[in-house]
Amino acid sequence: MKLIPLLLAALALLCQVAAHADETDEGIDPRVTLHTIEPARDVGYTVGDILTRTIILEAKQPFELLPTSLPVPGNDKKRQNKGSGIEVREVSVEKSTGSGTNIYKLHLSYQVFTNKVVARPAALPAEFVKFGGLGENFKIRIPSWNFRISPLAVFGAVDVEKDMSTFRGPLLIDDSQHRWHLQAWLGVLTLASIGLLYILGSHAWLPRMGRPFAHAYRDLKKLPRNEASIKAAVSRLHQAFNASSGAGVFDAASFIRTKPGFEPIATDVERFFQLSRSVFFEPSLVHSIDTDINIWLRLFCRRCRDCERGLK
Repeated sequence: MKLIPLLLAALALLCQVAAHADETDEGIDPRVTLHTIEPARDVGYTVGDILTRTIILEAKQPFELLPTSLPVPGNDKKRQNKGSGIEVREVSVEKSTGSGTNIYKLHLSYQVFTNKVVARPAALPAEFVKFGGLGENFKIRIPSWNFRISPLAVFGAVDVEKDMSTFRGPLLIDDSQHRWHLQAWLGVLTLASIGLLYILGSHAWLPRMGRPFAHAYRDLKKLPRNEASIKAAVSRLHQAFNASSGAGVFDAASFIRTKPGFEPIATDVERFFQLSRSVFFEPSLVHSIDTDINIWLRLFCRRCRDCERGLK
């Protein structure tokens, strides 16, 4: 008695295999060549999405495709009296001729009308089309195409480490806004660096950086800080004043009139010329510099350099 259910199950399996074999054989016919162009991806479809596949059929003349055998829009093939949830949405045909052949390009669009709480496999159904000619008709089977339907929302908690499906693809994060912010801050940093280079730089990398006081400032930084270097520093600054004005300079007022850009440091220019008279001509003259003269001369030369660069 126990063998009867087993025999019935084996018989049902053989019938399914035979039916599948018959169905598969329908698509093999030397008179028609079949080629399919499937959708670009086979995962990530949800309810409402449309999938389009293109079927190219090349039939030997005089065989022609019978329009009445094309899939009917709105049709949902049932299996075990249940709809598959994949409905034919649109069917279009383009016909052309080749060397002794009729070429048909079928565009079949399907729409998903089913949804589950978890991803599940699905398939665009196999279709049968008929060709006629020379007094006979024959079928060609268009094979099914498998894909996966995703839920509209995740059901329950998801552990990403345990859900790394090869069909999912990498989890990408939109970083366009961060990239824009980074580029903006890089631009600000570049401008700030150029500004600092222009203010603090001693070499003639940019316009107006290679003027007389810039060269004098580099020379003053090389002098030792002692009493003997004061005369050399004052003499070097006199050369810068003469080169800047284009003539010999002997007092602060005439230089300021020639170079009004130095007006912000007019008081320091006057103190420098007092120091110069004290160093070279009138040792008894009391100047108003009460700090280390070498340090003051360097700072004064740097202020002159900033003025000739247009920095207030």
